[in-house]
Amino acid sequence: MAISRGQFVKASASAALAAAVGCSLPPLEMRTMFRQLVPEKGPFAAPQGSNTDLLSHLLNRLAFGPRGNDYARDPWQYLEQQLNPAQIDDSKLERALERIESLSAPLGELYEFKEKALLADMTKAVILRAVWSERQLFEQMVHFWTGHFNIDSSKGDCKWLKAADDRQVIRRHAMGSFPAMLKSSILSPAMLWYLDGRANKKAKRKDKPNENYARELLELQTLGVHGGYSQQDVMEVARCLTGWTVRGVKQFNKGRVEFDNRLHDDGAKVVLGHQIPAGLGEGDVDRVLQIVSLHPSTARNIAEKLCRRFIADQPQPAAVATVAKAFLDSHGDIPQTLRTVFHTPEFLQARSNKLKRPFEFIVSALRATGAETDGGKQLADYLVRMGHAPFQYPTPEGYPDTASHWMGTLLWRWRFAAALSRNTIKGTRIDTANTNVAYLLGRLPTADELA
Repeated sequence: MAISRGQFVKASASAALAAAVGCSLPPLEMRTMFRQLVPEKGPFAAPQGSNTDLLSHLLNRLAFGPRGNDYARDPWQYLEQQLNPAQIDDSKLERALERIESLSAPLGELYEFKEKALLADMTKAVILRAVWSERQLFEQMVHFWTGHFNIDSSKGDCKWLKAADDRQVIRRHAMGSFPAMLKSSILSPAMLWYLDGRANKKAKRKDKPNENYARELLELQTLGVHGGYSQQDVMEVARCLTGWTVRGVKQFNKGRVEFDNRLHDDGAKVVLGHQIPAGLGEGDVDRVLQIVSLHPSTARNIAEKLCRRFIADQPQPAAVATVAKAFLDSHGDIPQTLRTVFHTPEFLQARSNKLKRPFEFIVSALRATGAETDGGKQLADYLVRMGHAPFQYPTPEGYPDTASHWMGTLLWRWRFAAALSRNTIKGTRIDTANTNVAYLLGRLPTADELA
């Protein structure tokens, strides 16, 4: 049933009024281990200006939105803290997530989980980490790289292997080195399945390499669509990547990645003008990585995507150039590249100009209202309805990061907001009487917004 704007506003107001006069809400089956993560209230002040302040700006870009106590932070100290996630204590969250066994299961044991249950576990963990983690920028970058190295978990053995990829590729390298992440992704069993790398073989002279992964490696993951490579470069990279296989669900040591020299094209190649001699075997992968991971076109591609995520849908060329230089100067160091993004004039000036994608919208609402949540099925269902369910985008480019793609989700955003304000989302509860509108906006509300 469609919800009108009037019904939405009335429902929100009714929930606030009920809480204000002391009406009890239906009991929710909240899991104690996540309730303890709700931050204690302390001394802080809501924003007082008519424009979005710097701290609110940082909290809405580096983090998945502010929580009430975040307004007691110093903006620049917060930025530096988030750029060093290893120094941030997140032990409470990690102890709570230990209850989800699949998150730490060894690669081979992932096949013992039912596919839908494993996807549900992964989705719950993504939501809970975004809501509760103190390492907010780290979690933002996990989402960024998950899209950059997108894998649809519904394809073949990706149903099980994506859980390992999330842990061993994305989360391990999200705030580390781009070249290291790229190599880890190339040899990830999930990626070998998703983009058919396991089928890239040259057993006989007449065999032609499978170009699928080589094309996406150049077009999406490194140089970019206009990065200066040719069809011949795609074919040569595909030759370099022949011979890598991954054991399937019916084999012993399921998910194990192996190199079979008998299936590898070991002849000489030329990639982007660089000579790769014959006889390197599995070393061809390292030579390809040396050529593409820190290529100037790769730097521009990564810089443009970072600026699109953190600055504007159409990032300014000057910002992209500055960030690309930082990427190259730091040899692909992700924190140093991000530090440059966040110190550009373009980032500091571009406030309240990005439409939140559905995942960020839902999570930021939970954070701003101080919600208790178990990250369960009903939240996942809203993400499915809005077309932003984690690990379920079918094509290699990942979920779009511009507003135009998400304008069709507005009705379901209204429905979510109404359900959240009425406390009708099972496993999630907010205290409507103590939610300050300034926390939601990062500034004082207008008269219309208050009304």
